[in-house]
Amino acid sequence: MNRIMQLVCTLLMTTTVSVCAQVGDYKNSFENLPFKMDEFQTPTIPDLVVNLPQFGAVGNGQTLCSDAFRKAFEYLEAKGGGHLVVPAGVWLTGPIDLKSNTDLHLEKGAIVLFSPDENLYPLINTYYEGLESRRCHSPIYGLNLTNVSITGEGVIDGSGQAWRPLKREKVTDRQWKEFTSNPDGVFKRDNLWYPSKGYLKADSLFSSKMSADMRTEKDMLSIKRFLRPVMVSLVGCKNVLLQGVIFQNSPAWNIHPLMCENIIIDRVLARNPSYAQNGDALDLESCKNALIVRSVFDAGDDGICIKSGKDADGRKRGKPCENVIVDGCTVFSGHGGFVVGSEMSGGVKNIMVKNCQFLGTDVGLRFKSRRGRGGVVENIFIKDISMTDIQADAIIFNLYYGGQSVIEMLDSGKKVNNVKPMPVDETTPQFRNIHIENVTCQNAGRAMFFNGLPEMPIENIDLKNIMITAKQDADFFNCKNISKKNVTIIVKNE
Repeated sequence: MNRIMQLVCTLLMTTTVSVCAQVGDYKNSFENLPFKMDEFQTPTIPDLVVNLPQFGAVGNGQTLCSDAFRKAFEYLEAKGGGHLVVPAGVWLTGPIDLKSNTDLHLEKGAIVLFSPDENLYPLINTYYEGLESRRCHSPIYGLNLTNVSITGEGVIDGSGQAWRPLKREKVTDRQWKEFTSNPDGVFKRDNLWYPSKGYLKADSLFSSKMSADMRTEKDMLSIKRFLRPVMVSLVGCKNVLLQGVIFQNSPAWNIHPLMCENIIIDRVLARNPSYAQNGDALDLESCKNALIVRSVFDAGDDGICIKSGKDADGRKRGKPCENVIVDGCTVFSGHGGFVVGSEMSGGVKNIMVKNCQFLGTDVGLRFKSRRGRGGVVENIFIKDISMTDIQADAIIFNLYYGGQSVIEMLDSGKKVNNVKPMPVDETTPQFRNIHIENVTCQNAGRAMFFNGLPEMPIENIDLKNIMITAKQDADFFNCKNISKKNVTIIVKNE
């Protein structure tokens, strides 16, 4: 009987039933681009299909499935690739290391829930906020892979509430009481709570931009919760597809493709609570050839954000984020709908954003940087954008970014006062040749705010067919060659 069951299991594990991604027709997104960009296809994944329970996993939300995920991907890797199907259920796990030529396929009703136990996430050398860092292993991680996808109709949940600090003003009384009842947590002030004493220690002694050589491994382990990871980290991967899945509740950034090539993000929902500290939905960094279509983002920080490394580290890497199409996407709450920066030291170029809607974000179109970054942002094309209830600016260029959201800056009354010209060198950021047309915004705090550097003004910005209703008019400082055609601003003071 055991030999018969073994044979049955072997046959099940080597089935070639097709689990295919719902590959869309992306040709329309590539048509009539104002820059050269070759069309690319979805990853090629072998037909072999295996199911997670075959490797000992139990989807009861209590049994740790880390070994099952590891064994399943190792099996697929040995066979040359294939699909790992996660059926309906709650699958509690530690980090998942993806492999080349594989697809993680979540069926409807499947929830991959990452354990909040920090001991499951070893410290690794990686990248965060544009710098080389040593941080906790990401819940989903892929390094230098080719042909990799995450598809289906299920949910990936990063248990971010166990990792993130919390500001009192961002939550309700009930939420504050619930979150701060965690016995491991500690208050820094009455209005600021941290998930561990180590987090408080780290925040008191260091900045979050810690490099690997600044302290011993023992020191870093003592502040481990402070070194919270991005949820989906794909580094140096080629031919990537994220499709149909819900990505939510990340410890830090939600989805972070870094130095990847040929990446398609289609019909995903990336969401974090509005109070999620550093809870960006999507950060596309130093990637080449990316297509982001028909997706929804709801973030505690920036929604769709384009980056390319920070300061000297970013300039040394020298990899721009280039050839990117954002088409037919929606962004709900967050610091910005479509954002460039502030980490853009490797440059950003050849970006098309079209047919998008931003609903209730702090800012609609947000460009941010500061002295010290360097890098050039150019050839950005934005059209057919609709916005409502934008809390601050419909469109902003701010070259004095200081880490606060625009709303926080406005609330604190912070003003830019560093207007003395500085010498121009490799650390001077440049924003130029940006085209924005067919934008309608109803009910913004301020219509537009352009605030460039006196030594390097924001240059060659075309504004065409813009209609904005706002509480405040537009302000322009340190800009040149700003073209306005059919730009209408209606100021409505409440």
